[in-house]
Amino acid sequence: MPPEPTTSRQVFDEHGRYVFRVLRYLGVREADLPDLCQEVFIIVHRKLDGFEGRSSIRTWLYRICQRAASDYRRKAHVRREIPGAPEDFERAEPVDARSRIEARNAVAYALDLLDEGKRDVFVLYEIEGLTMREVCEVLDCPLQTAYSRLHAARKTLTEALETPEERSK
Repeated sequence: MPPEPTTSRQVFDEHGRYVFRVLRYLGVREADLPDLCQEVFIIVHRKLDGFEGRSSIRTWLYRICQRAASDYRRKAHVRREIPGAPEDFERAEPVDARSRIEARNAVAYALDLLDEGKRDVFVLYEIEGLTMREVCEVLDCPLQTAYSRLHAARKTLTEALETPEERSK
């Protein structure tokens, strides 16, 4: 395992994309991502000396992102803005930039349907590839609770991403 970063610049260089990606999956609007990333790294800068290394740096960063995204979603301007259902979403493989954007927007819409606990488990396990034990460590929840949340999240996302033809079957 590589040594943990010792400066906030190293953390940014090594984990900046991870933080950006995690915040996006935690429901931060595309337009607000740079600002919230900056807020996360300001927190990292302030608290890096207190990082004891009892968990991985990614686990620590995820917890910071989780709190920042939760605070972000509580803000009034965010609560008033309810995303519309994705229109004309097809399950075809994205082949061009527009298709990839539409697919990403559909997934973001579906993730917005999940409560915080289910979203966290889904993002960590399915998107970030953590083991379920690592997910439980990050979220400080029992293993069965994490599996239950994952199952419920998968069900909600599957239903949200079904095309009208699939729903009528």
